[in-house]
Amino acid sequence: MPVTQSYPVQQSLIRNFTEITKIRLSVSVVFSSVAGYLLGAETIDFYILFLLCVGGYCMVGASNVFNQIIERDLDALMDRTKDRPIPSGRMSVQTAFIIGAVLTVIGLVVLYVINPKTAMFGAICIFMYVSLYTPLKTRTPLSVFVGAFPGAIPFMLGWVAATNDFGIEPGTLFMIQFFWQFPHFWAIGWFLFDDYKKGGFFMLPNGKRNKGTAVQVVFYTIWTVLASLIPVMGVTGRLYLTPVSGVIIGLLGVGLIYYAFRLYKEQTAKAAKQLMLASVSYITLLQIIYVLDKFIR
Repeated sequence: MPVTQSYPVQQSLIRNFTEITKIRLSVSVVFSSVAGYLLGAETIDFYILFLLCVGGYCMVGASNVFNQIIERDLDALMDRTKDRPIPSGRMSVQTAFIIGAVLTVIGLVVLYVINPKTAMFGAICIFMYVSLYTPLKTRTPLSVFVGAFPGAIPFMLGWVAATNDFGIEPGTLFMIQFFWQFPHFWAIGWFLFDDYKKGGFFMLPNGKRNKGTAVQVVFYTIWTVLASLIPVMGVTGRLYLTPVSGVIIGLLGVGLIYYAFRLYKEQTAKAAKQLMLASVSYITLLQIIYVLDKFIR
């Protein structure tokens, strides 16, 4: 009997850990870091790549844990978040804090083993997400601008891990993912507007689902696509994209801009959700194409 009872306990522990660290978000961030590493590495060191995955997951997981501790009372008010481990009562704040602290230490130590610059950017990421972005979400729409900085670090973090250097190449990777944050999170803020309102979160640039917000979504979507094509011009050092891949990225960009204009035209939650899904597809395919372009040419 004790053996059979242990399985539900283990499943509960795993579920709580994956939810408190937001496993899907954390894995997507690790994916971005791996893409950045593969772009920067002249020869692939699988040990460093493994450390990057572990350190990256711990870094993002810790940020998510502290975020959920701070927002526990607000999470309880929203349908989307009320079943998270802390507001649902499945995990205490003390337990969550211990998990967050342990992940922070492990993450920064592992990233430091790769090189000090990688650990430094990891620390900046956690600090900005937890200490700046999280408290600003209930105070100003500028929180998305602040949150775009730690959100854009992972793609460039991989390059820094591979090269121990910060220059035009990781700066370009940062810029691409920085601009991408705006249409992505404003789309989420649009279709989850009513739920966010329950928690008092300001996620849209002017606080309303209107044409003014939609115009800014279109504007930043275009900037995202243009930034993505800069490596084709040969002005970003070792980060170079062939014209063929540039055309593919451009076509993907046209699709992304289409969904942004669709939101502008329709101004509906459905159109916003479609833009959000399109933005996730865009950044994922972009990173895959960048990596394939490097190794195939």
